[in-house]
Amino acid sequence: MWAEWWVWIVAALLLGIVELLAPAFIVLGFAIGALIIGLLLLVGGPVAAMIAGSLPLLLVMFAALSLAAWILLRRLVGVRHGQSRVIDRDINSD
Repeated sequence: MWAEWWVWIVAALLLGIVELLAPAFIVLGFAIGALIIGLLLLVGGPVAAMIAGSLPLLLVMFAALSLAAWILLRRLVGVRHGQSRVIDRDINSD
């Protein structure tokens, strides 16, 4: 079941819906990873044959692709410089 391409595409869609409900760009990285795995399995080829034959390798590829997608998203739309505010004085201590 894990080597079926449609399972990964459905998982990507469900994770994308979860990201819409709780936007933080965390779940979106997993959705992109699942989408890439699903597309790899759909297209086929030697990489798809290699990852489809081993569940641990499939999960490692999913984790690596999800991490890479999250890092890319973080760089593209993450925290901007100067966005976080450092408060050095407490208004209640006066």
